Amino acid sequence: MVTDLSPFSPGNCKALVVKVGSALLVDEDGKLRREWLQSLAADIADRRARGQRIVVVSSGAIALGARRLGLPKGGRACLEDAQAAAATGQILLSQAWAELLGDKGITAAQMLLTLGDLEDRRRFLNAAATLERLLGLGVVPVLNENDSVATEEIRFGDNDRLAARVGQAAAAEGVLLLSNIDGLFTADPRSDPDAELIARVDDIDAVLKRVTLGESAAMGSGGMGAKVAAARIACKSGIPLGIAQGTGLNPLARLEETCRCTVFAAVSASRARKAWLAGRLTSAGRLTIDAGAVKALQRGGSLLAAGVRQVDGKFARGDAIEIADENGHVLARGLAGYDIADARAIAGKRTEAQADILGYAPRSAMVHRDHLVLL
Repeated sequence: MVTDLSPFSPGNCKALVVKVGSALLVDEDGKLRREWLQSLAADIADRRARGQRIVVVSSGAIALGARRLGLPKGGRACLEDAQAAAATGQILLSQAWAELLGDKGITAAQMLLTLGDLEDRRRFLNAAATLERLLGLGVVPVLNENDSVATEEIRFGDNDRLAARVGQAAAAEGVLLLSNIDGLFTADPRSDPDAELIARVDDIDAVLKRVTLGESAAMGSGGMGAKVAAARIACKSGIPLGIAQGTGLNPLARLEETCRCTVFAAVSASRARKAWLAGRLTSAGRLTIDAGAVKALQRGGSLLAAGVRQVDGKFARGDAIEIADENGHVLARGLAGYDIADARAIAGKRTEAQADILGYAPRSAMVHRDHLVLL
């Protein structure tokens, strides 16, 4: 029976990032586990029908490409082989996702990223805007690391950390790493019958004092160390992260039934976001807004250009800026959606007039609500 006890169920998590490792998608012979992927697509369709937005971070391109090209060592004999396998396998991987999600009436979209794309502010905002629009259109984005051009990024575990960063960009309320192990154990359950699953981690450092993340824990494609590193990223951003068994059919449905996993608890999302925007970043500029825009922000809306009365400072898109009312009272802080020149050009202008001024299609907001905190 499906319950809402899992923190990653649709009733508790409106937007979820699901990371799928190579070992789940591809068998030892380098063939796609098609029946398994069909079952996961069915799980995703069920969750979407219950109102949950899903973003998938999918490994498997190198493994699939290596088989197609006949490369030794799974395509990892050298960097050039890995890049060639990734370029070949990514087509096969995206085709499989598009076909099987399509069978459920779901449109899939592909995004290829590197960790750097989500660490640079401007590129992070671009990725976040794309994800938001895709999810708003009912699409399931399928992301992978861009291994065909990566160098040191091609190593086991990158997609665990990438999933955590995608969680930030997608404003997700949960990140779930599907693995071939139930979660984090006190010892290696393959060799220690007394090993116990750690169901909840509130303090990562405290738990690591009694758990060894060596070979005994490295059971997924990324190893437990990479998963814990991903948990640190997600939890500091206010996003809980889970590690759950994914090898059987319908892994998401099974998780809701059993709730068997390890959950790394996060600080509250509002506290994490406020600490990031309000406490750690200096302001590169200020937007002064009218009374209507003030009310819109207080209702949880984004800041539109039409409500901006004055633009001050020197900032680029993605910089932290202050938002003040016409009396000079600072109401909020957020990340600028435009460089200052463009912000000044469209300040006070309605959306339909902005394209002619900018020479390109305007963004949805001067400061989007997902990147804005009321002070």
